[in-house]
Amino acid sequence: AGEFAAGSRLKPDLLKQSYGCSASTMREILVRLTADGIVSLEEQRGFRVPASSEKHLRELTHLRLLLESEGAAMSISNGDIEWEARLTAAHHKLAHIESKMKDKSDIEPFVSVWTKCDWEFHDTLMSACGSDFLRQTHRAIYDKFRQQVVSELKYFGFRNETTVEHQAVLEAALARDPERCAEKLKSHLRVYRDKNDGRTG
Repeated sequence: AGEFAAGSRLKPDLLKQSYGCSASTMREILVRLTADGIVSLEEQRGFRVPASSEKHLRELTHLRLLLESEGAAMSISNGDIEWEARLTAAHHKLAHIESKMKDKSDIEPFVSVWTKCDWEFHDTLMSACGSDFLRQTHRAIYDKFRQQVVSELKYFGFRNETTVEHQAVLEAALARDPERCAEKLKSHLRVYRDKNDGRTG
């Protein structure tokens, strides 16, 4: 959610106060996040938020698009009415928080909740794919992707068009059209590939 700047140091002794745990527990958590690639560990420099770069963002966007398009296509093929209901509900939550963010000059207070709702929608889109490994891999890429987005782009990657793009993805999925769904996902993620960080473009 952009609480820590790219490259900033993460000190267990300070973080333990914010998260209400011991320094040893905090250190263990950071070690696990290092294994997941969410935190970097530099010799004699300690734990840090990974550096951001346009190259990393482009690569992660490409991987996310490949995984999510495949997962969505499989879900469209396998999903039942319950999947459709879950997807519609997840989109409703996402659209609600995005309506509050739209045209706001300061969206930072909404970013944490928005990120969770965005993840829930995109994961639910893939939830009927039948492959736990695909979803796990997508989650790992998504987390790294969001980390790069909040570092590289203004407004945490949110644009006023985002709501319309999510709606288009939903409609394509409910219409059981995997090709159109993949195209709408591609259009939605284009902003990150092009590194267009304006609120309206």
